[in-house]
Amino acid sequence: MSRLFKLLPELVCNFLLPWLCYRWALAPWGESIALMVSALPPILWSVVELLRFRRIDALSLLVVGGIVLSLLVMLLGGSPRVLLMRESLLSGLFGVVFLLSLLTARPLVYHLALATVVRESADGRARFIQRWQEPAFRQAIRRMTGLWGWGLTLEALIRAAMIWQLSVDSFLLLSPFVSYGIMALLIGLTWLGRQRLHGQGRALPF
Repeated sequence: MSRLFKLLPELVCNFLLPWLCYRWALAPWGESIALMVSALPPILWSVVELLRFRRIDALSLLVVGGIVLSLLVMLLGGSPRVLLMRESLLSGLFGVVFLLSLLTARPLVYHLALATVVRESADGRARFIQRWQEPAFRQAIRRMTGLWGWGLTLEALIRAAMIWQLSVDSFLLLSPFVSYGIMALLIGLTWLGRQRLHGQGRALPF
């Protein structure tokens, strides 16, 4: 129950407030402005979360990049459906970044996981870098990178299809369930991968 209570503000900002803002702004300002207004609660939530940690690392830069791109798309304007595409474009872009990072020596999940363990433990960096020398650990990190890359790309494609098939009102109500559903699936599969390594005596340090 306490965990759900902690998640409540995030759910309100990302599920309920965008739809309420859209309905509130639709009549006086029209569909395009209403969509821009609906984007404000999630953006403000991301800014607040970023300021809470007050640390610039790979995870923070990912959040900042999403905020900047969202604001840029809003400023460029366009038709209502083009505005709705902003989050799909962001998800797709991040998915492609994850996949392209597999071509590098250290994929994106390496940097995100390292940022996580540094936040949580004083000796996290040393332990993580030591584990990176193990082939099984490197393979696990690369599998997770591929999982998140393909998952975010799939989310972008599903949301893009919904944009052209549903009304704006219906999309704003249903799209968060798609986003959070895919995120839950990715987190669940990541957790299962960690548990599998743990069962083999090779637990991930994050």
